[in-house]
Amino acid sequence: MPMLTLDALTKTYKTGDQALKAVTLDVPAGQVLALIGPSGAGKSTLIRCINRLVEPTSGTATLDGVELTRLGPAALRRERRRMGMIFQEYALVERLTVMENVLSGRLGYVGFWRSLTRRYPQRDVDEAFRLLDRVGLLHMADKRADQLSGGQRQRVGICRALIQDPALLLVDEPTASLDPKTSRQIMRLICELCAERGLAAIINIHDVALAQRFVARVIGLRMGEIVYDGPPDGLSPDKLTEIYGEEDWEATIEKVDEEDDAVEAAE
Repeated sequence: MPMLTLDALTKTYKTGDQALKAVTLDVPAGQVLALIGPSGAGKSTLIRCINRLVEPTSGTATLDGVELTRLGPAALRRERRRMGMIFQEYALVERLTVMENVLSGRLGYVGFWRSLTRRYPQRDVDEAFRLLDRVGLLHMADKRADQLSGGQRQRVGICRALIQDPALLLVDEPTASLDPKTSRQIMRLICELCAERGLAAIINIHDVALAQRFVARVIGLRMGEIVYDGPPDGLSPDKLTEIYGEEDWEATIEKVDEEDDAVEAAE
């Protein structure tokens, strides 16, 4: 059985705009895939319909045999603990420290009073230290979030998602606000952590070259529909035109390769 199954998942807004049109796909345990497509293709909506930050209009999303789309509020809160979310704009609490932001990923597990006073079990604190060490931020545990660079903030967001001990990561444009070198580092880190922990991940990403470099499966969305599902080397100029529209993709791919070579040399 696939770890995650989407069956005819559809989202239609009150305006009549259809963001998702009967999206159907399976995600095996441990697989990392990238969602690509133009702005407005439905990538962010798809991720948010899975954990129901956006309510789908119809269809189902099933995680390890649990149909997420039918859950009431209490059951949904429990299942969301198994879906770590990494946001484009980091979603950190600026006035809190790095450690406090990471530990906020445990709010779904601790009781109300402990969460209110931010008194976490020692095992959670120990795990937070281990995660910060893994992403190279142990020395910044006591820094406020507003003192961090974009790449550092994204690493804190990754730690916060992982401390939930999820089965699935939902990652929304993790490199959109980052420079090319940092973008590569963040994508590499996410993929390495998923491999280490056996996590599945769906990464909504606007950078086709990053998707091609780091993941084994790419889903191309256009106007709310899947128009490509396959390996990154199958993204031919014709297929990219189908996903994004007309462009001189041969020249674009050549330019991207040159930029990648320059970044690799700098690293």
